[in-house]
Amino acid sequence: MFDFVRTHTKLLQFILVLLIFPSFVFFGIQGYSRFTDASNATVAKVGSMEIKQSELDQAHKQQVARMQQQMPGVDTKLFDTPEMKARTLDSLVRDRVMRTAVVKENLVITEDRLVRTFKTDPQFAPIRSPEGTVSKEFLSARGMTSAGFAQELRDELAKTQVLAGVTGSLVVGQTANASAVNAILERREVQLQPFLAKDYLAKVNPTDAELEAYYKGHQAQFHSNEEARIEYVVLDLDSLKKQITLSEDDLRKYYEQNITRYTSAEERHAAHILVNAPKDAPAADREKAKAKAESLLAEARKNPAGFAELAKKNSDDKGSATNGGDLDFFGRGAMVKPFEDAAFAMKPGEISNVVESEFGFHIIKLIAVRGGEKKPFESVRAQIVDEVSKPKAQEMYASAAEQFTNTVYEQSDSLQPVIDKLKLAKVEATVQRTPVPGASGPLASPKLLDAIFSTDSVKNKRNTEAVETGPNQLVSARVVEHHPERVLPLAEVRDRVMAAVKAEQATAAAKKDGEARLAALKQSPDETMPAAVTLSRQSREQPRQVVEAVLRADLSKAPAVIGVDLGNDGYTVARVVKRVERDAKDPDNERAKAYVAQQVTAAESAAYYEALKRRYKVKLDKAAPSAEAASAASP
Repeated sequence: MFDFVRTHTKLLQFILVLLIFPSFVFFGIQGYSRFTDASNATVAKVGSMEIKQSELDQAHKQQVARMQQQMPGVDTKLFDTPEMKARTLDSLVRDRVMRTAVVKENLVITEDRLVRTFKTDPQFAPIRSPEGTVSKEFLSARGMTSAGFAQELRDELAKTQVLAGVTGSLVVGQTANASAVNAILERREVQLQPFLAKDYLAKVNPTDAELEAYYKGHQAQFHSNEEARIEYVVLDLDSLKKQITLSEDDLRKYYEQNITRYTSAEERHAAHILVNAPKDAPAADREKAKAKAESLLAEARKNPAGFAELAKKNSDDKGSATNGGDLDFFGRGAMVKPFEDAAFAMKPGEISNVVESEFGFHIIKLIAVRGGEKKPFESVRAQIVDEVSKPKAQEMYASAAEQFTNTVYEQSDSLQPVIDKLKLAKVEATVQRTPVPGASGPLASPKLLDAIFSTDSVKNKRNTEAVETGPNQLVSARVVEHHPERVLPLAEVRDRVMAAVKAEQATAAAKKDGEARLAALKQSPDETMPAAVTLSRQSREQPRQVVEAVLRADLSKAPAVIGVDLGNDGYTVARVVKRVERDAKDPDNERAKAYVAQQVTAAESAAYYEALKRRYKVKLDKAAPSAEAASAASP
């Protein structure tokens, strides 16, 4: 029943994003790297339609904003990359291509189809009003009119028709499908003898001369990055909040005034039976559905213990019917209004009257109630201190920021004056020119690190200027010790060099023994090997190189003896004995057929889209490689 009643706002937003921003195809990072000219530069053309740099920039900002809304707190720098901008460009090109195809192929979405899609497609249920129109709340949140939404939906439906002819009519031949399924599910019996580098580590003993030779030949591995030991101070709201004194009476008064915020939300656990009757159904049909609901209500009240069985047999909400109509716990706002009002007015064990909603008629049984408890003052005291202190700290910040900025500049030989004046804490750290992986807070700021490694800071050991490293956050740092980039002496990195040389020699020894064993097996194929195992592409217990090599081995003269180079991990010798026949009733057969059909359809759709791009003369900035080149360059 959740599919019809629960308001899936986030899901709908995600679906709409997928509709409006189709799957991205890389044009290549290099293709985007030159899109940095003036805002009126043309970055792509579809026929006579141009896509300007300014349009690309705006579209990318909107895309980043959408992603940030879906994933609050995510670092937007993850999206502000050449790769992501190339994806945004492709989405714009794809939109132009599809719009052109709609016009050229005279694809028209009738008013009837538009209305029918909106009223019947479950994905739009959360934004449908009881009258069957787009809810005002949704339009307001999107900043759209009803007509604007209708046109947007019409455009998207028309664009989906462009590829519908390909994806809807493609039939994969039985022979091709069978070959592909065989390739995916093929299993082979094989005997494996691994020669792993880790097993040879104890057998190798590098000499001093070998260590020195490796060190001299790989000095780039033993560089020490430039770094500085610093002390720094942070002025932010947190540091100011620590200076604010609050009385216990003020805190308790705030607690009482905002008690609803410290009360857990009440939730209801209910089950229901739905008799389906859309709002726009004929009156006679709705009356018939209501009569059926009244009859089921009588049965439910006659035998309350049998409610679950009654729901299984009669509820039109297939999502919950299998669970006896159970909807689990839900809070306010999760259900449509009539359903919510009824559920929150009931007591556990009660069965409601027939409740009418836009989906039909419901019979609700309330199972349990939870929540509504007030949190004790002591458990939320720290939260209240933070909430009460924050606006006071914000009032103090402007004046404190001015004092901070002036003091670190005017008394630049030490941070102590600003520490004493504003009652701040001194922090010590060791930093490099770029943020270390996983860095957060002020030390993740490239702007601050640039200031720390400036000539004045490094040579004269002066305070940096006040650097804004975040909202309402200023930082000043001072270099205590500076260490330039250098090659570490062998004595300092001897253990690392030893480990690298031993790994190198162990790998070489493993491969040497593996290749010798392979040669011996080819000379005497009947020599004893470890017990046979069965491998397929679904096997995870062996390295991927071994699995692929075994499945590629030529069995025309079985058994086939092969060697597999495992890179730094060593070597494996394999004797591939035979193919293992599959059970015709194996359920994986049907799953593989469906997967093959899906992949072929996706490939045909992509190929058709590429044909459309050629037909409608898509051109990127000349420095951008073709889609094929970008694909080939992708790892």
